[in-house]
Amino acid sequence: MQCSHLALVIEGSARVYKIGENGREITLYRIGPGESCILTASCIMSQKPFPAFAVSEQPIQALMVSTADVVRWSNHEPAWRDYLFKLISDRLSDVISVVEEVAFRRVDRRLAGYLLQHTTDDSDRIQVTHQSIASDLGTSREVVSRILKDFEQQGFISITRGAITLEDRHALNSKSSE
Repeated sequence: MQCSHLALVIEGSARVYKIGENGREITLYRIGPGESCILTASCIMSQKPFPAFAVSEQPIQALMVSTADVVRWSNHEPAWRDYLFKLISDRLSDVISVVEEVAFRRVDRRLAGYLLQHTTDDSDRIQVTHQSIASDLGTSREVVSRILKDFEQQGFISITRGAITLEDRHALNSKSSE
């Protein structure tokens, strides 16, 4: 799909992801307020189709910039060009981190880190599906479910339908950094 506009997110968030030949998803990055999608910018500048998918996670309010304005501003406005290059730099770093995680870290360690990252000191509970976690980590739901069950048997977490509660933050932190 060709890109006709670049959205500058004011409110809300979106998840940008790829789908593999096996049907599994992997989250590349998320877009929040003050940000835009580098793949859309790349699509506009290169005139190539959008190479991934994006889905709104929270209702989005955005300013839409036409393809013509994106190109014109890139050629004539240093502040706009700086914004795009910073965006590319930040997102490229995010995507490299995803590749490193998938390629070099075991799923159980990544899952422990995910659980810690998505909870707070105020709340040890995360409302999330196993499929959603799998999509974020680039693995299968079955693998996530098996590892979560192992974590539960070890007393690290407790699982209820649609939610996970951390029972032993210290043990998960140790698992995450093994």
